[in-house]
Amino acid sequence: MINNNLILNVYEDKLLKKKLSTQLLYGDKFKIIKKFKESLKIKSLYDGYIGYIIRKEFPKQIIQTHKISVLKADLYSQPDKRFKLRKLISFCSYIKVTEFKHNFCRFDKYWIKKNNIIPINNKITLFNKIKIFKDVKYKWGGNSYKGIDCSALVQIFYKFNNIPCPRDTNDQIKFFKKINKKAKYKKNELIYWKGHVAICLTDNYLIHAYGPKKKVIIMNIDKTILEIKNNSNLNVLSVKEKHAVR
Repeated sequence: MINNNLILNVYEDKLLKKKLSTQLLYGDKFKIIKKFKESLKIKSLYDGYIGYIIRKEFPKQIIQTHKISVLKADLYSQPDKRFKLRKLISFCSYIKVTEFKHNFCRFDKYWIKKNNIIPINNKITLFNKIKIFKDVKYKWGGNSYKGIDCSALVQIFYKFNNIPCPRDTNDQIKFFKKINKKAKYKKNELIYWKGHVAICLTDNYLIHAYGPKKKVIIMNIDKTILEIKNNSNLNVLSVKEKHAVR
């Protein structure tokens, strides 16, 4: 099945009342495991994540052609800027383009500007665009422009590049190859604490979706490590290398 909601919440329980586990973006594929009266137990086909979504009808087969390459893109009812809707689609959503007209393209019942998408098989340098999420609200289980958590901030850029990556920090720690501890951090290395992860922008600065600051924020690496130690009594568990898996 394919999610045709712009953002679809995935919950921990079938009553959809417990905390948010993650979110499916437009075009995310999933398998229905079990049906309940008001919900569906599903498994994401990208990362194998299991949770519960609201029960409704979803399309079964769509050959997607493009993906959203900006943090959030405006949607239109017609290929004209005068017909902008009060709706947005998030980075790394997958769409099937059926028509191009002027500077717009059509998918489903919407139109979107052509400069907000790239072909689905195109890649970017990993984490090269991560700063587009700067100041996005921290949201446990979120993975969109409306809110995102630390592990989703890592995962979404691997997903954008068609590279597997687990959803949660504990699984990411097992998945990526550990780097031997050294004095200097390097760009794109992943720093893991228990239940938290940050991405190095340089050898001095990192970016992370940081709960205590309630947003995605750029911070000094050494000061961040000290702050997390002082406030949460957590030490760095490991440093991981981008791409490399066990």
